Amino acid sequence: MREEGKIRIFLLDDHEVVRRGVRELLASEPDMEVVGEAGTAADALARILATRPDVAVLDIRLPDRSGVEVCREIRSRDAAIHCMMLTSFADDEALFDAIMAGASGYVLKDIRGSELLAAVRDVAAGRSLLDPVATARVLERLRGGTKPDDRLAALTEQERRILILIGEGLTNRVIGERLHLAEKTIKNYVSSLLSKLGMERRSQAAAFVARMQAQKH
Repeated sequence: MREEGKIRIFLLDDHEVVRRGVRELLASEPDMEVVGEAGTAADALARILATRPDVAVLDIRLPDRSGVEVCREIRSRDAAIHCMMLTSFADDEALFDAIMAGASGYVLKDIRGSELLAAVRDVAAGRSLLDPVATARVLERLRGGTKPDDRLAALTEQERRILILIGEGLTNRVIGERLHLAEKTIKNYVSSLLSKLGMERRSQAAAFVARMQAQKH
């Protein structure tokens, strides 16, 4: 959030009617401000990085690129921007891709207005809406990949869990809450896994997870 205390939101959806409805819902809330909107991925990427919203609400299916690709690029260039995927379809593969891209949330368009508002507030506060079971499925897929990375094999089970949560864009504090560990303990795990992966920054670890996801296709 910015100093004025409002959650800054950017909307990406190729359906103008849907976009207008979501914008009006969000703009009616005193703690929310819609700072921009777009109907294509290309337009959204330039404008999102320029406006630096707290939350980018992204449609998955777009005419030019996937909203998941937009999420991945945004998160790799500015990890302070949280992404929430909004879609008409409950699709395990899309959910998997969204997690790997670093999305903080994944909701269906038939969600109630009050639930969507609550979801935006949660994501803006750094909380993840992703089901822990879904995250566990991603971990299993990383474990069972046909092209395992030797560096991944060097990680402990706990370090692998934390790597996935880094991929979700979670902070050490939130990861600690998720795993019931002290923030300092998480920091130590992160330092260890980055060292084993030959990396210096969290963003590199997130990109590593994204590349592993790309190998599945």
